[in-house]
Order: sequence, then C-alpha cells, then structure tokens
Amino acid sequence: MKWSDVVLVGALFVVPTAVGIAQTAQTKPAPPVTPPVSTAAPATGTSANGAAAVPAPANSGGGVSGSNAAEAGVANTAHYIIGAEDNLQITVWKEPSLSGTIPVRPDGMISLALVGDLPASGRTPMQLATDITVRLKKYVQDPNVSVVVLAVNSQRIYMVGEVGHVGPIALAAGMTPLQAIATAGGLSPFANSKKIYIMRTVGGKEQKIPFNYKVALKGGDQGVTLQSGDTIVVP
Repeated sequence: MKWSDVVLVGALFVVPTAVGIAQTAQTKPAPPVTPPVSTAAPATGTSANGAAAVPAPANSGGGVSGSNAAEAGVANTAHYIIGAEDNLQITVWKEPSLSGTIPVRPDGMISLALVGDLPASGRTPMQLATDITVRLKKYVQDPNVSVVVLAVNSQRIYMVGEVGHVGPIALAAGMTPLQAIATAGGLSPFANSKKIYIMRTVGGKEQKIPFNYKVALKGGDQGVTLQSGDTIVVP
C-alpha cells in the first residue's frame, strides 16, 4: 500500500466522524436559561406580575364608609355613652324575633320584645348588652346579646351666625371647629372670621373660647376640641 493510499483512508475516516460530532452538537438542546429573580418589592400600585395592585381595605371586617365612618369612630369605642335619639342595632343570637334596629327615645328608654322598656341613655353598649342579657334569661336559655350604635344623633353641636346653614349638626369623632364650619356650608361673605368663638357650658357656667379661623386654615393647631353641646358663633 502506498503512503498516499493511507492518507486517503485516514481522511475518509476523519470526515464522517467530524460530521457526526457537528450533528450531535446541533441536536443537543441548549441548557435552559433561568431569568434573574428580583428580590426588590414591586413598586407601589403594581404587583409582581405587572398587574395593578389592589390595596387591601383598611377595615377587612368591613362596614362603615363615607360620612358614617366618623360616627363609627365614636360609637364603637368602649367608652361611648349612648344618648337620646341614637339608633341601636340589638342582636340576640339565634333569636331574630328579638333582634333589630331600635331608636333611643327622647326619654332615654328603649323597648324590646319580652323585656319591655329599659333605660339605654347614659350607658355604654356593653353595659346595655349585659342588662338585656340578664333580663332575657327568664325567657331564653343562655342569651348572647350584642349592641352596636348605628347612628350617633345625641352628639350635636350648634352653628350660629354667618354660616351657610345655621342649626345643629352631628358631632363626628375628632371634629374640629374648622371642619364644623365646613359642614355648615362655610362662612358667608359677611362673616367676621377674626371674632369667631365657641360657647361651652362647664359646671353651669358659660365659657367663651376664641377660635382663629385664619390660623386654622394654615394648619395651625389651637388645641380646641369640640364637645357635644358646644355652640360655634360666627359674627
């Protein structure tokens, strides 16, 4: 065999082998590429998948919104004192005939089936629920009673003078004199904003508390907290 024949045979062997290796490289799948995972929190208003994020409700137990929210802040506190003309939701568990919405009469009393008349004004919701529970034990085995103030009508202040609407307005939790004036329709064009004051009865005596309207508009805290029965006078 000649040397040229050996070289030719070797070349014929190498070429198919190289082709096989190339085909194997082409058919072998490439390893999957894992995208980088971001540890940063998604931006406000956008979820991780790019959809708009829906904020969780402030009160998942859900109930009160709008103008009733401020009332609920008063009525749902343990120290709230029920007053005349408040509306109560009285619920007796598994006793729908004994449950319902009941108004507090001007004399401070309420009427309940089986129990009759009983005082509500001057008590907290928990105290009233306890009293109803004791009275119902004569007719219901192990009564479970809850009392919720639906509407606060007994807490009022009064607007007098140069405002949009003169008369009583409901006192919401934490209401400021500026908010009360806004609720009453704001000042009239003839109002003297420099001489506004609050009339309050303390121990049978009238107190005159000045209120600086312009300072309040600028966010100034004057330490004035409204109380039920106050009268805001706008000359």
